[in-house]
Amino acid sequence: MENLKNIGHQLSILEDFAIVGHSIPDGDSVGSILALYLGLSSLGKRVKIIMQDPISSIYDYLPAVDRFCTPDDIDTMPENVILLDCSRLDRTGDEVIKRLHDTKLIINIDHHQDNDMFGDYYFVNPLASSTAEIVYELLTIMKIEINSDLADCLLAGIVMDTGSFMNSNTTSTTMNIVALLLDKGADIDKVRNNLLESKPHKEVLLLRQGLQHLEFYKNGRIACMKLPYEEVRHIDALDVHPEGTINYVRSIKGVEVALLFREVRPGLVKIGYRSKTEVDVAALASRLGGGGHKRAAGAQKQGGLDEVTRLVIEMVEDVLD
Repeated sequence: MENLKNIGHQLSILEDFAIVGHSIPDGDSVGSILALYLGLSSLGKRVKIIMQDPISSIYDYLPAVDRFCTPDDIDTMPENVILLDCSRLDRTGDEVIKRLHDTKLIINIDHHQDNDMFGDYYFVNPLASSTAEIVYELLTIMKIEINSDLADCLLAGIVMDTGSFMNSNTTSTTMNIVALLLDKGADIDKVRNNLLESKPHKEVLLLRQGLQHLEFYKNGRIACMKLPYEEVRHIDALDVHPEGTINYVRSIKGVEVALLFREVRPGLVKIGYRSKTEVDVAALASRLGGGGHKRAAGAQKQGGLDEVTRLVIEMVEDVLD
């Protein structure tokens, strides 16, 4: 925890920050960023939030969500940058990386096991359920009061990265923190209504398209969905990146590894990996330059959709032999 205390000290003595998250932001990225933004702002710090891609509308209920900016919205980049939930600098996206050249200090806070340990200061804890869990610890070290707004942001991050407490990264520490957040005023009804029971129509249409391309391999131990670019474009969902679609595949009885292949543009495929108990999908994703956690990871690969699908399926089959 000494590294986290050092980071807390730096945040206390410095005044001007940019908080940056990874491209195609998920709930942990959004929740941890907003919580740290609110915490630093309560100390009178000048803080900007920079994200290359838009965030999902399901997070609109969270406080300060309107503070997210794109790199083009920023005239002058703050000298001090905090990267949250980013295992590598390039996870921030090409447009953000261009702006990082103007910075003097980089702080890296993350929980991914494949983190590059970059930055002038870094704290990486792969045992934490989420970056939101680490931000809770950081705010506590800094003696920043956690009010109901902060608690809502942190709870959103933890819920989404633990799969509603169903993933193996959920620990007793996680549940103790959640209990404390509820005591601080986090609204569990908001989580249910906004994050779990308010799927945007386009997200449901994406699921429908994916299910039309549901395939099984290795006697049903591997299952995948595919989302061809033209089909996604046809339903006007190119900017929709739901976090939970792949979990429908993993929920099928007998499936050990679930895969989602999404053609984000012709010639480029993003791959989502999930596993139940046996396979370290982060190791598989790393072979394509990606990464993540043992049970949830991602990567991208140049090539046609069918070509990439065959390549990844063969990799998974080799592991399951």
